[in-house]
Amino acid sequence: MIIDPNNFEGFNRVLTGIVVPRPIALVSSVSKEGIVNLAPFSFFNAVSYQPAMLVVSIARSAGWKDKDTLSNIEATGEFVVNVVVEDIAEAMNSTAAEFPSDINEFEVANLTPVAAEYVTPPLVYESPVNLECRLTQVVDIGDGDHQYGLVIGSIIAAHIRDELIQGHRINHELLKPVGRLAGNLYCKTDDTYQLVRPTYDAP
Repeated sequence: MIIDPNNFEGFNRVLTGIVVPRPIALVSSVSKEGIVNLAPFSFFNAVSYQPAMLVVSIARSAGWKDKDTLSNIEATGEFVVNVVVEDIAEAMNSTAAEFPSDINEFEVANLTPVAAEYVTPPLVYESPVNLECRLTQVVDIGDGDHQYGLVIGSIIAAHIRDELIQGHRINHELLKPVGRLAGNLYCKTDDTYQLVRPTYDAP
């Protein structure tokens, strides 16, 4: 089967079922009025480590309202990515509804906000890894009813629980990250194996 993404009804479900598993960014942001927002996004990844940068793709509209996260980031230039692990997966999911802008999702999810070092948005205490970010740029994608902001952020501070770092590596057995599949499906990372990367000796 060959699919034309622009003419295949429901291609969004196909694509999100292909690009799996996806890490989940639980993004905290604050509006110019000081209202805290917390929402999950799985179109998220690291894009470079020198400089340390990441990207989150966020729809501009949720149908009846603009996405608070994107609006807040564009207005303030700051956000925090909180890594989703097994212990907070259900709490993360509770923040995924399109709440009115004056609702604090920390309270909805019963998660604890903690002051960051350099940015205004709070960290999620229950997350073992928090990345303080400043906005580098927003790349506009799409048009009409399908508009997205590709948020590129610089990581200015990484909060990592001590027990997770072994040498220069993260112990994923202790981290227990959760990945997004498609629809209501998620996955764990407790079934892993190693492949040693080959090398090539140039003549």
